[in-house]
Amino acid sequence: MTDTVLIAGAGPTGLALAIHLALHDIPVRVIDAATGPATTSRALGLQPRGVEVLERIGALGDLPQRSQSSLNMSYNEGSRTVLRLHVGQAVADQPKQALLISQAEVEGTMRERFAQLGGHVEWGTQVVAARQDDTGVTATVRTADGAEHHIETHWLIGCDGAHSTVRKLAGIGFPGRKLLERLLMIDVRARWPLDKNGSTTWMEAGHMLSVTALPDDTWRVFTEPPSDLPDQLSEREISDRVLSEFSRRSGIGLDTVTDVRWASEFRIHRRLADAYRRGRILLAGDAAHIQSPTGGQGQNTGLGDAENLAWKLVLVTRGRADQRLLDTYEGERRPLARKVLRATSTAVDIMLPHDPWKRLLRDNVVLPVVRLPAVQRRLWLAASQLGISYRGGPLAPAMHRWMPGLRPGDRMPDLTCRHLDGGRTTLHAAISGRWVVLADDQHVAARHVEAAAARLGADLIVALTPVEQPSSPDVMLIRPDGHIGWRDHPAPDKLAAWLNQVLWPA
Repeated sequence: MTDTVLIAGAGPTGLALAIHLALHDIPVRVIDAATGPATTSRALGLQPRGVEVLERIGALGDLPQRSQSSLNMSYNEGSRTVLRLHVGQAVADQPKQALLISQAEVEGTMRERFAQLGGHVEWGTQVVAARQDDTGVTATVRTADGAEHHIETHWLIGCDGAHSTVRKLAGIGFPGRKLLERLLMIDVRARWPLDKNGSTTWMEAGHMLSVTALPDDTWRVFTEPPSDLPDQLSEREISDRVLSEFSRRSGIGLDTVTDVRWASEFRIHRRLADAYRRGRILLAGDAAHIQSPTGGQGQNTGLGDAENLAWKLVLVTRGRADQRLLDTYEGERRPLARKVLRATSTAVDIMLPHDPWKRLLRDNVVLPVVRLPAVQRRLWLAASQLGISYRGGPLAPAMHRWMPGLRPGDRMPDLTCRHLDGGRTTLHAAISGRWVVLADDQHVAARHVEAAAARLGADLIVALTPVEQPSSPDVMLIRPDGHIGWRDHPAPDKLAAWLNQVLWPA
């Protein structure tokens, strides 16, 4: 088999997974049913966690220079502003910023990075059948000209979105419910007197209309239409309806509108796959979970899936770990997806209640609490996904409750560090798909690297000493996804025992 991993879907999740594998010379093939790259997208933002993922695999490029890094959000009921939020701005102990930029731009930068590593996307190629056994998967794919052929691969990864063919072929259920029956969306060029560093949302009897500023005098407008609106509207009918509703709610005329660049409609669901793995077929991103776009969580959760799965696939395909390590992917990521789905669904239910009593509760109880700075910080941290921890998960059991400070399973903040040769770097930059031994003493770090390299391979481990950080007697092993894997007093034998347990569970 020449294709160790076959990835269906060339969105952010599939590309992030492919880049990570290519960094470690794992043969990977990426196919996508679309005839070419997307030029428009629903997703507009990279949360700080997504920024970190792209940074670690060298795929961030110039996105920060082409993005907005903060967003003022105003929520209005009629002419009255009921809530203002400032999101995306970094805070002292969490310096990463969110980036407001189209998903299509993110994908373009990621494709460039994949190409640098020798990869490319095979467009117009869709999985139509899959058969697996203990040694691999035979996937039948259909190309744009209607021809079908077979691809032999060790692993098939479904990153093919909410309507995932791979998920259906694997027989994995996707239960859930609708959150909003229908949304109409347009991208329009106009000179409107609205905040160009933010969004404005009008809420009216449980129905909403929201406008977000994009570069070059472009605005994204979406609204929940009345239930009696006919189905299958043309793009012109969608744009006319949305613009008319915008003008009615905002009081702004349409005389400066010069171009409607895109018009679409969609429905918002909350769904979670029953399983993330079925034998040699795995799911990631929207194929495994979909939620409300509130807080920009979909794209970012998918990027986290890709990074978590990637380092485990690297070790398994290299023969450095048992296949059971892949089960920890679901064990760590599915509970997180459940929390994200619950949080975004709750946000929709609270901000867009149809019941007048619930609106009263929102205005008099919920909104005053949300205005508090401490609450807004907590909301930002949740949306940023920088507070994600796998404590208590399959690779970080609850036995570490006695440990002060950061524990196994926690995300490790970025640090200024030195390599053993004295060269400076940052922790996250040094990871680049590898494991990092972090210790105050160079000799201690070197001994632990030797113990880890015997299990992981020398090219997957690097040693760093922190610069101007509080001294600690503990040594840490940081995973390729930036989470603490192991922490203890200097003891190479204990580190080796932990890796043996993780890679080759009894």
